[in-house]
Amino acid sequence: MVNTYPFDPLTPDEILAAVSILRGSKKVQESMRFVAIHLHEPNKQSVLDYELVGVCKRQIFFVILDRADGKTYEAVVSITEEKISSFKYIPGVQPSLIVDEFFDCEQIVKNEPQVRAALQKRGVTDFSLVMVEPGSAGYYGDPIELERRLCRSIILIRQDTADNFYAHPVEGLLILVDLNERKVVRVEDHGLIPIPEEQANYTTNSVKEFRQGLKPLNIVQPEGPSFTVDGWKVKWQKWQFRVGFTPREGLVLYTVGYEDNGRVRPIIYRASLAEMTVPYGHPDPGQRYKNAFDVGEYGIGMLTNSLELGCDCLGEIYYFDVVLVDTQGQSYSLPHAVCMHEEDYGLLWKHKDWRTEQTEVRRSRRLVVSSIATLGNYDYGFYWYFYQDGSIEYEIKLTGIVSTGAVFPGEVTRYGTMLNNQLYATNHQHFFCMRLDMMVDGLNNSVIEVHNVSEPMGPDNPFGNAFYPHKTVLRNEQEAQQLIDPLSGRYWQIINPGSRNKVGQPVSYNLIPGENVQTFLHPNAPVLSRAKYMTRHLWVTPYHFAEKFPVGDYPNQHPGGDGLVKWTEKNRSIEDTDVVLWYVMGHNHIPRLEDWPVMPVTTINFHLKPSGFFDQNPALDVPPTDYCHPIRSY
Repeated sequence: MVNTYPFDPLTPDEILAAVSILRGSKKVQESMRFVAIHLHEPNKQSVLDYELVGVCKRQIFFVILDRADGKTYEAVVSITEEKISSFKYIPGVQPSLIVDEFFDCEQIVKNEPQVRAALQKRGVTDFSLVMVEPGSAGYYGDPIELERRLCRSIILIRQDTADNFYAHPVEGLLILVDLNERKVVRVEDHGLIPIPEEQANYTTNSVKEFRQGLKPLNIVQPEGPSFTVDGWKVKWQKWQFRVGFTPREGLVLYTVGYEDNGRVRPIIYRASLAEMTVPYGHPDPGQRYKNAFDVGEYGIGMLTNSLELGCDCLGEIYYFDVVLVDTQGQSYSLPHAVCMHEEDYGLLWKHKDWRTEQTEVRRSRRLVVSSIATLGNYDYGFYWYFYQDGSIEYEIKLTGIVSTGAVFPGEVTRYGTMLNNQLYATNHQHFFCMRLDMMVDGLNNSVIEVHNVSEPMGPDNPFGNAFYPHKTVLRNEQEAQQLIDPLSGRYWQIINPGSRNKVGQPVSYNLIPGENVQTFLHPNAPVLSRAKYMTRHLWVTPYHFAEKFPVGDYPNQHPGGDGLVKWTEKNRSIEDTDVVLWYVMGHNHIPRLEDWPVMPVTTINFHLKPSGFFDQNPALDVPPTDYCHPIRSY
């Protein structure tokens, strides 16, 4: 793929050139590691100008960690100009954890005499079967969390090399590791709770007998798929958009638009999952530190799977390969990182005229753009769905293995679900924050809160049946901090006051919530100090180039107060301007026995639906199917 557009992901040649420029400047020392290397996206106006003039600077952004002194640096290198645009020290921050540190941490912990002694007290003698699960240290008010680069690790045990080690946690043993000094700084041992022995394996060779009777299901498109791909640009059924990818966010979509009467009308400028946080709900010492900021502390893109046909994706598939970079600045390809295909989606619309017996029916087809990432014990699928009626859906599929803990035989816990007489799965929540840089029919948009109101009974409503949608324009950032209200049917409209439909109303798209929940964290919980975004389901800010992540650029070991909660203190106007919506989805997971040893997929989603954006049903022109068949009897 040729990189000609400002959003196109980096090529190996661009990465090599930028790393060479940095190393040639002598600013990068041997002790330094590249934490992140990705496209330094140009500001919005530069991209819009590119559509007219075809010129836009290509730049690469670097986050660099010096493991000798713990300092963090940011650099921007211009590929276009072949020079360093900026190089600066960022004080008081810890960048996200890197793969090198995970491997280091495992060896440091396994070789620590205190840890070995604690394991031997529990009857563990074969240290080759000891599994160290490194995790971010978080921030809990301990001064060491601001002074040193840390990793908080737990230990689990395999019974053999293929065993599911989440069935055998070493409860109450916590190890704090200084990643720069490469040494254990604290071992906490909170008691000799026996290690659960019962196995819980799920791999193919552990299933004794597979069910029978499942016939082949083949999805065939003899003439090929209906979409076209030009580099990273996709066209399908009047939709146009560009696919992108970053090591922090993973899959990103740009410049999403829909063709209407010969003109591609913009809807979204940029859309991504900007943060996800998983707080666990057990107060015991071995559990209370469990939480993860999977975007900001680890990076979804760096943990993305290479997808397999027939397993992760089914049908006529187009794959996007992406280029990632290791900590030494060497690029490598991740094949099949993003999957795209079409799916039949049942009825699109139908009506039967019972007087004439004439039936008109159209089947729905949707375009699916997806990626999957494995983040420790959990696996997440991220799916964008595009529909022929101008609707967009975003869905996250959660699967993998629940996080476990242990109690004494016969005990139970109220903060988790017992899986056997010693093992439990911890109660927890998943919060996902979407960054939706909207552009509904142009740059200047406003956001309206809509809920339904019953009209009081009276002369104008004698039967008490009247109700209507009550609309309130959200004028500033504080007014826009909203919660869902499913009982009133609350949703939010993104309107363009300067663009009107045939009845004179502003064109709009509705953001319609799906499953959601509030956080059950105490307002003073340390985790919440870094993740205040979880306290609201909707935030709206005016576009600002530097405001990219709801918890700030560096959430790792940060004391909190950055990101959305900081920006919105200014209470800026969000009326008739370039707005960014931050929509937060919460999934409450009280584990079930059926979630063990590997959990079936559960989903969470939201929709963006046109509301007065078109002058009539935009899917009227979808042709009828010409391959209907008589009903087959069995």
